[in-house]
Amino acid sequence: MRVYVPATLSGLARVHEAREIGPAPLTAYAVTPALREWYAGGDQEELEYAAMTAAARASLRLLADDPGAPRRRVVLAAEVPEQSVERPRGDAAVGDEGSRARVLVTAPIAWRRIASGHVDAEDAAADVGAAAAALDAAAAGDEDARFTVDGAEGHELLWYATQELGDLLP
Repeated sequence: MRVYVPATLSGLARVHEAREIGPAPLTAYAVTPALREWYAGGDQEELEYAAMTAAARASLRLLADDPGAPRRRVVLAAEVPEQSVERPRGDAAVGDEGSRARVLVTAPIAWRRIASGHVDAEDAAADVGAAAAALDAAAAGDEDARFTVDGAEGHELLWYATQELGDLLP
């Protein structure tokens, strides 16, 4: 099963050194039945994009919690056994696509299972940093802050093969 794990460049450095994403349980995003039901008109590629976008939004929270991390969102796409993926308990499918796509991976993810990395270009750093700083205000209902958070999504994440990820490390 393909999962999308939110990270930061600082977190990617730790993953690169450890050669695994961990420790478990890991919050990730995937094409779940709830996401399929909510986005009924979407094909598999659109559903995976929605799950990856939810992971990118979760990366913003990681950036907000780590002011020293470079201001670029990171999402790691990985193939994991379906039996190591479960829906979080009490996570109703009534929120946005992020909550509908959220899963827990119950085991560390070995480096060899990472299919690709998706990272903001350097020129997105100012918008991504502003979005990370505005997260709490956006969650409290501030419309200007929501606009700022949404602005980060105007930047497409760039695709990197796993052998290229080491070149991105701070």
